[in-house]
Amino acid sequence: MSIVIGSGLLLVIVIGVLFLYLSPEFGGSPSIEQKSVFEKSPNYVNGKFINKGNVKLDMSMRDMGKSLAGFFGPTPLTKPSRDIPVRKLDSLDLVKFQDSTRLIWFGHSAFLLQISNKIIVIDPMFGKVPAPHPMLGTNRFSKELPIDVEKLPKIDIVLISHDHYDHLDYGTIQKLRHKVNMFYTPLGVGAHLQKWGVEKERIMELDWWQEVAHEGLVFGCTPAQHFSGRGFSDRASTLWSSWVIRSERDNIFFSGDSGYGPHFKEIGDKYGPFDFAMLECGQYNEMWPDIHMFPEQTAQAGLDLGAKRIMPIHWGAFKLAMHPWTEPVERVTNKAKELNLDVLTPRIGAPIYLNGWEETTSPWWK
Repeated sequence: MSIVIGSGLLLVIVIGVLFLYLSPEFGGSPSIEQKSVFEKSPNYVNGKFINKGNVKLDMSMRDMGKSLAGFFGPTPLTKPSRDIPVRKLDSLDLVKFQDSTRLIWFGHSAFLLQISNKIIVIDPMFGKVPAPHPMLGTNRFSKELPIDVEKLPKIDIVLISHDHYDHLDYGTIQKLRHKVNMFYTPLGVGAHLQKWGVEKERIMELDWWQEVAHEGLVFGCTPAQHFSGRGFSDRASTLWSSWVIRSERDNIFFSGDSGYGPHFKEIGDKYGPFDFAMLECGQYNEMWPDIHMFPEQTAQAGLDLGAKRIMPIHWGAFKLAMHPWTEPVERVTNKAKELNLDVLTPRIGAPIYLNGWEETTSPWWK
């Protein structure tokens, strides 16, 4: 019996190791050439990217155990009782749209942005489970997306904030990569894209405070307070960021994932005020207070940025923490009222027009 049990455990270990090293989900590793560029960055120290200030990234074993127990346990209200309905999009409408700037939320932190007659996709996680294997995560809250990935038209730019599974999805990139002109990423993230078949010439990596211009648009790679990694040994091997998107008439901010810190004020001072800011508001926990914002901090970050209106993101699609699934939007809405800050809460798939807000704002989650 002991031989059978031992053989079974050995088989599980072998399968796990093979999956870790052979599965394409884990992506690639930065090359020596890329690392030589990293060495010039003030955000790269002793072979790892770092946050500003004394930011705690490691949980104790006790907290890690509590986190796993809460995540896989029957915590009430962390998921909706039934699938969230989404508003469907028509691919022909996307192609014909030539009007003002608009965004379409796909849930969590994924967006399609149409601006200056360009199509931009932000943090394209359109998969079912934000994990390297379906058994390692929970399903998306909605059965459908606003539009199937295969039906999306040609994409000018894909923006990626960092390499975590809920922001960078292997399956999505496989479906998108042939219709994308350019990928803009923080330093190092391009290694995953190259591993997945995207040519080096279609990838541009940026450090914090660097900019790239594209046909009348300016993209600024700005700081965030977070971390990176897709496997057991690649933590902080690639950079994480927020993004500024500017046209002649619009100024937009996308936070990516970030804890609250002075960087929001710095970004606001350099690039603000913003017409619209998409700010993370979900998957927070007192056990990791420095890498995700609590909803009240999300509202304050909007003020720091000088945002005219904010939209809570990083919620409404996946269970990645133990709070009730509607708590983020309810708490940030209450705090925003206190601060006299406008909040936009569109249904997934509903077009968000920068020159017409009220029609897309509703407490749909109720």
